[in-house]
Amino acid sequence: MSDDRRLDVLRAIVEDYVATQEPVGSKSLLERHQLGVSPATVRNDMAVLEDEGYITAPHTSAGRIPTDKGYRMFVDRLSTVKPLSGAERRAIERFLTGAVDVDDVVQRSVKVLAQLTQQVAVVQYPSLTRSTVRHIEIVPLGGGRLLLVVISSSGRVEQRIIELANELDDHLVADLRARVMGATVGRRLPDASLSLADMIETFAANDRPVVSSIVATLSQIFSNERSDERIAIGGTANLARFGADFDSAIRPVLEALEEQVVLLKLLGEATTGISVRIGHETGLESLSATAIVASGYGSDEQSLAALGTVGPTRIDYPSTIAAVAAVSRYIGHTLTDTWSLDH
Repeated sequence: MSDDRRLDVLRAIVEDYVATQEPVGSKSLLERHQLGVSPATVRNDMAVLEDEGYITAPHTSAGRIPTDKGYRMFVDRLSTVKPLSGAERRAIERFLTGAVDVDDVVQRSVKVLAQLTQQVAVVQYPSLTRSTVRHIEIVPLGGGRLLLVVISSSGRVEQRIIELANELDDHLVADLRARVMGATVGRRLPDASLSLADMIETFAANDRPVVSSIVATLSQIFSNERSDERIAIGGTANLARFGADFDSAIRPVLEALEEQVVLLKLLGEATTGISVRIGHETGLESLSATAIVASGYGSDEQSLAALGTVGPTRIDYPSTIAAVAAVSRYIGHTLTDTWSLDH
């Protein structure tokens, strides 16, 4: 019972400190929360929590604030995540529904996540190495010209026009389309390239030069850009909103945000579910005053990339976790479920 009661006291301290940004004393805890115990019991529980490293006294203040260890216990013991309001959910859906391409989806996601959390938002571009081929179209344009259209599971659409020496007859175009689709759809992009290369020898000798040109162009599309090494960042101005106690951390955080390799590593660890790294758990001194909440996004079967937020350790964890989870879910649906050939 005492452990449960102390967890209630710790939870109350975290909630009050996040709300007020002021050290929390036993008197204010009893005034704001129905703890059902005496002031002496609360003071004793706070003393135990301090001895065990969950809370600490800043300077000579009579109140206490959570430590990284305290926040970790709070997050690990979260029984409920604050649900987004209907207005917030509709705002996310409406904002992402209007996206016209993958870049637009990523930029919109960064903006809405920063607005919802009032923190710095980071979104990794969908990984081409993890994407699969959804559809390939081969369209004759006349005069020996062909339009190749590739749509990946990440929603990315690539188009190329190739010039051939001779006009292709309809039968060969139809055969090419069927074989290319059979060799690539559902395969990861690197594997699709290998399947296409193996397919060349299955055509008649006089058709192989044309097939080789098409395969070479498709393979180039598959390896066109390492999107998984790109990230978008939004809401850096929110760093100035966190209060005077965070001012000294702003410069190192900004410098860390410029190191995209660092952010990619931290985001990359959140391939499934929600990941919360608090203070020194980030592994970087420059981010030791921050909390990073991240999640992978994509389909139920496969994560395409990750997104997350960077804020001070005293963020509202339940609300932030809910926002990150919601945006990751919506961006995943936008890219993998609702994307159509019209895009």
